[in-house]
Amino acid sequence: MPGAIYAEGLVKTFGDVRALDGVDLDVPEGTVLGLLGPNGAGKTTAVRVLTTLIKPDSGRAVVAGIDVLKHPNEVRRSIGLSGQFAAVDEYLTGRENLQMVGQLYQMRGRAAKARADELLERFHLVDAADRQAKTYSGGMRRRLDLAAALVVSPPVMFMDEPTTGLDPRNRQELWDVVKELVAGGTTLLLTTQYLEEADHLAHDICVVDHGRVIARGTSDQLKDRTGGERVEVVVHGPEMIDDARDVLARYGVAGIGHGEVSVEQHTRKLTVPVTGGAKLLAEVIRDLDGVDVEIDDIGLRRPTLDDVFISLTGHAADRGEEEGERREPAAGDRKSRKEAVR
Repeated sequence: MPGAIYAEGLVKTFGDVRALDGVDLDVPEGTVLGLLGPNGAGKTTAVRVLTTLIKPDSGRAVVAGIDVLKHPNEVRRSIGLSGQFAAVDEYLTGRENLQMVGQLYQMRGRAAKARADELLERFHLVDAADRQAKTYSGGMRRRLDLAAALVVSPPVMFMDEPTTGLDPRNRQELWDVVKELVAGGTTLLLTTQYLEEADHLAHDICVVDHGRVIARGTSDQLKDRTGGERVEVVVHGPEMIDDARDVLARYGVAGIGHGEVSVEQHTRKLTVPVTGGAKLLAEVIRDLDGVDVEIDDIGLRRPTLDDVFISLTGHAADRGEEEGERREPAAGDRKSRKEAVR
């Protein structure tokens, strides 16, 4: 049975650019799917199709049990959307923005005001509630935008790179809100370029590149595809490299002998892929000490976002936008909330 968000064979082209090239997705109810990929990979296009903002050239999509192409208005009443650009009215206050969204969803005036007050408190915007949104900082605007997407407590949420440009504190606050939503049963599709974000929030991850899903699995599974955990050791002197190599070889992949150890002679750094986590470091240090190898540095390293992207796509994550997604007007993000309730 399809999940709360389901897509099969989605195709979307813009001129000669194939922004989606047969994308399949399935997000079980009450879970988070992280849609990972570089700029221009097709993430935003997929979100716009699933939220009825654009139509695919072919394929099928179902959201909250409703066919996206056959019943778009019903889908819009069942979802929340927080896009890459804060979709707030700059000349309204924070409170007025939230009340307006409630009224667009046909909430009574008193109910819309009460919900606005509740969300202003939840997103730490009470002190700025009666200021125009154009005076808000970037982080405040993002929080207001997310609050607006939650006015009607939708069962399915879409967040398109919601923490881009946020400082660490605001990013953590948003993560906390997302965890609360999912704990309450909300299903979420989250697009992001940050593997750390997917680590914190996503039950499963799909990696998208050139409009195709090229890998899927948990965060740990994807990291394992790029080599998993690695112990890195910097020895005190070059004469200690051989002994250190012999020790580290015992901790190679699968935890048995003859692990593949790489050596950088000029930096005196040795690296070996391992399993076992941080507790393994104490054993490595003990064994190195046992053969009189002095170390200047030791650490357990996991793959970064760029490690995953380079392994899976052949390029780093931070790329310029591809033509297909660039040609979709940014204004669409600003209009999306009003479109969603028409």
